[in-house]
Amino acid sequence: MFRAIRILSLLGLLIMAFTALGVRAASPTIVVITIDGIINPVMADYVARGIEEAEDMNATACVIQMDTPGGLDTAMRDIVQSIVEARIPVVVYVSPAGARAASAGVFITMAGHVAAMSPNTAIGAASPVSIGPEGEVEMSETMQEKVLNDAAAYIRSIAEAHGRNVEWAELAVREAVSATEREALELNVVDIVSSDLDSLLSELNGWEATLLGGAVVTLETQDPVIQYIDMSWMEEFLFAITDPNIAYVLLSLATLGLFVEISNPGLIFPGVAGGICLILAFYSLGNLPVNIAGILLVVVAFGLFIAEVFTETFGLLTAGGIISLVLGSLILFKGGPLFQVNPWLVGTIAFVIAAAFVFVLTRVVASHRRQPATGWEELIGKTAVVRAALVPEGMVLYKGERWMAVSEEGRIELNEKVVIDRVDSLKLYVHRQKKEAGN
Repeated sequence: MFRAIRILSLLGLLIMAFTALGVRAASPTIVVITIDGIINPVMADYVARGIEEAEDMNATACVIQMDTPGGLDTAMRDIVQSIVEARIPVVVYVSPAGARAASAGVFITMAGHVAAMSPNTAIGAASPVSIGPEGEVEMSETMQEKVLNDAAAYIRSIAEAHGRNVEWAELAVREAVSATEREALELNVVDIVSSDLDSLLSELNGWEATLLGGAVVTLETQDPVIQYIDMSWMEEFLFAITDPNIAYVLLSLATLGLFVEISNPGLIFPGVAGGICLILAFYSLGNLPVNIAGILLVVVAFGLFIAEVFTETFGLLTAGGIISLVLGSLILFKGGPLFQVNPWLVGTIAFVIAAAFVFVLTRVVASHRRQPATGWEELIGKTAVVRAALVPEGMVLYKGERWMAVSEEGRIELNEKVVIDRVDSLKLYVHRQKKEAGN
């Protein structure tokens, strides 16, 4: 009797354990990726990887927590395409409090199958920007109109696909309008306003999302398992160096390192470091809206610095190089303030490079003026002793070596001291050393 009770109790515990495991296995998986910063190709690759990993996990949904001032149009379109083509619902969540979805961020938010915002956040100002030096617009009026119309049509298409406010979306592009999270909710720009990720997932439970092929998916987000997918260390490194300020520092270090190596051949380390910085700078510039005129001015500055080493212009080429470097730095990138190099950084780098070049050039000039320590030139001005009278030709002794010598001022007797004037065909031309007063 008791044995049967123990067996039944054991079976009950096993059933409960398997039931608990089944419930845990059935818990929905929510993948969270983070956009924090400028939208660029590195960020686009990270988002695409995150969505693909979420699909491989059979996640219920992928949440993109976003805080961005905007970025590059091509990278933004890559992210939008990754969201639109996703096989699972993608929730774009402007978060945390104080975050924004500006410029390119508006397109990404509109593309989400569910669009959400945290309190005290903002969205808008999606007008395409292409600004040059002094703030003037670089594009022609016709090209501006084409770019504006293309962006407006693109965001209308995205908003319409998800039943959002098409008129406001177009105004965000054409007139750069913005909205707070409450205004965006009332205007049907976003679907949900939630204070944090947990409350967002609670509100999403039972929400229906329509994927690209027309399939309607009902979100089950009750008691989810949250899986965060962060940038890899390589993605973080590449994302860091695509910052305009970092790209400019790398380009400056490359210029400085290569200059030091060219002006002092054989040091090796400056050349290697400069080469590495140059490769990284090329990668950074390839992911940023570069102004060709700015690049050319920086290259001209580098050329002027090199020319200064091999010519004696008393710093004129260096001054021209510094001016060219500063001007090139200020117009190095297009795309408005978002991609502008910090003016204080430009001033600091220009000062450091100028100081380094002045130091190197001072050393070069000093070495040019210093008497050679090897070769025949080293003999000029040195004192030798007559070992065979110069009448006018004879022999002198200098540092234990005997040289044929010719007097340039008549006969010079044995053991007299002479000064070497010049060397010609292994023959020294000398004059008598004047005796000091009192001797």
